[in-house]
Amino acid sequence: VKLDRMPIHDQSYRHFEGAKAPPGRAWLVIAKAGIMTMIRKRLFLGLLAMSWFQFVGRAAQIYFTVNFPQVAMFAPTAQTFRDFLAQQDLFVFIMTIYVGAGLIANDRRANALQIYLSKPLARAEYIAGKAAVLFFFLMLITWVPGILLLLDQVLFAGSFQFLRANLFLFPAITVASLLQVLLATFTMLALSSLSESSRYVSILYAGVLFFTAAIYQVLNLITGSSTFSWISPVTSLAQVVDVIFRIPPRYVTPWQVSLIVIVGLIVVSISILERRVRGVEVVT
Repeated sequence: VKLDRMPIHDQSYRHFEGAKAPPGRAWLVIAKAGIMTMIRKRLFLGLLAMSWFQFVGRAAQIYFTVNFPQVAMFAPTAQTFRDFLAQQDLFVFIMTIYVGAGLIANDRRANALQIYLSKPLARAEYIAGKAAVLFFFLMLITWVPGILLLLDQVLFAGSFQFLRANLFLFPAITVASLLQVLLATFTMLALSSLSESSRYVSILYAGVLFFTAAIYQVLNLITGSSTFSWISPVTSLAQVVDVIFRIPPRYVTPWQVSLIVIVGLIVVSISILERRVRGVEVVT
């Protein structure tokens, strides 16, 4: 009986023929996955659309003041752009909770954090990838519409007169947005790293903001002065942003003190992330 000879494929070692990703880009994979996950949610898209309603209203205001002299009294000024960012605070708050509360907490609950960091993935890359998700969406509702409003004014007016007279607005919108977004991003990530429950993180974040604001209001009533505005991150941020837009500060607290509070919160948040986001050693 003749046995059919079966061909044996060569199983020897072969070099990898695919493209090797350069080091230091792993955070982009985490960021892209997080952004795409949020975009697939209809509720989130509805929230994102609502956050742009004010932009539409402000753009209409600029259009009518440029084309109809009867309403020239409502022409945009530096205060207009400052008010725009201030009125976006509500959506920044909601977006921070909706997007950021579970960024690390959900990984901790599913023990995915150990899987992430047992791979050739640096802790800084993991944190950067998670931070990029929240940073992207917050800039999308603060800096992007703010700059577009500035461009709308130039387009509707057909001249650079307003821009030349208020050239500081571009860096002002950029710096103010960055300061607000970085504070919200790192504060939320730090809180998210402390728990396995995104709901608890949401309550904790809201509690910190409301509790500190309440303490300031009580002290303001007792002393009759806004000296203690630095206690609240919200009022500290408002104080610094007023200065950035060259508007008289609303509190008597030196803006340098308010800035120190904001930077201090960011540094403390990064320190918490450094301690809480840790991998596991793989013993072979």
